[in-house]
Amino acid sequence: MSRIGKKPISVPAGVEVKINGTEVTVKGPKGTLTKSFHKDMIIKQEGAELIVERPSEDKLHKSLHGLTRSLLANMVEGVTHGFSKSLDIEGIGYRAQKQGKNLVMNLGYSHQVIVAETDGITIDVPSANKIVINGIDKQVVGQFAAEVREKRPPEPYKGKGIRYTGEHIIRKEGKAGKGKK
Repeated sequence: MSRIGKKPISVPAGVEVKINGTEVTVKGPKGTLTKSFHKDMIIKQEGAELIVERPSEDKLHKSLHGLTRSLLANMVEGVTHGFSKSLDIEGIGYRAQKQGKNLVMNLGYSHQVIVAETDGITIDVPSANKIVINGIDKQVVGQFAAEVREKRPPEPYKGKGIRYTGEHIIRKEGKAGKGKK
């Protein structure tokens, strides 16, 4: 039995879960999420808990068991607390600012890089070199953060670029052996 899959998901007060076959809708204080799961997975609500079961011990069912439970747990977590990713900008002259619903960044290019806020995402810029991305869907928040980071990924020599907060960049040495033969 899957260790992750067999754990029940506790549904906090104020969160409403509707199960319609393979489609699950979770409604909470932060918003509503709807997701369709594999037709073989059995999702039940017993009191204030959600339970995911699998019909057989097939390899496919075993792999879907833990995945389905994790996705459901993320949905419940998202509508109660939400998810956030924070990015740091490092480099001389590199900065970000919020203009309306757009994130405007100076990243060493001859032009400004503008990224628009998408549905379900809010961008916060607490300082010129910090970006915080918030939302209720973990996958959407992570994907948007990856797209922002992609605009100028950190380079290994000076470490300039956009990185996740706490991300470690392996640094390389510059031209070594100058004057040696």
